[in-house]
Amino acid sequence: MRSRIKTIVLSIFTTLTLSLGLMSCSSDINDYANTSPQFALDEYFNGELTAHGMVQDRSGKVLRRFTVAMVGTWQGNKGTLEEDFVYDDGERQRRVWHIEKTADGHYTGTADDVVVPAKGQTQGFALNWRYTLAVPVDGKVWSINFNDWMYQLDDKRVLNRAEMTKFGFKVGEVTLWIERKS
Repeated sequence: MRSRIKTIVLSIFTTLTLSLGLMSCSSDINDYANTSPQFALDEYFNGELTAHGMVQDRSGKVLRRFTVAMVGTWQGNKGTLEEDFVYDDGERQRRVWHIEKTADGHYTGTADDVVVPAKGQTQGFALNWRYTLAVPVDGKVWSINFNDWMYQLDDKRVLNRAEMTKFGFKVGEVTLWIERKS
């Protein structure tokens, strides 16, 4: 009986230790509350921008590279971000985001290929939002979850890193360097 109790206690302790360890590895938007510059999505993504990026698989191997021409426009708390992608193999893709500022620092976003709308917020120089995107893979369309982090480095540059997951497992990453044209 004692050895069974000891085993149960050890199991609970191990589970708690692993859970706390995993929680400490994940970022929280509130970690950036006292940083600057203050990332205002509706201000930064207003006008012409250019981005350069890559898609990596779960092991870090670069699968694709791309550039994106972007134009953002805002009317009050509603904005549109037009993205025109050109991939290294010549493929072209267009995504038009419809974004709404719902509260101080909180945003939602939709696009034709966004299965679950984006929800997120800014704190300091960071934005974190999550959404599910319909991604074509080998003739099929997969719903891929994105945990998207943007960091405004200065008034012209944003670094964007998104982790992609399916069924809770990491399947890849997207990294972008975004620059305002003016």
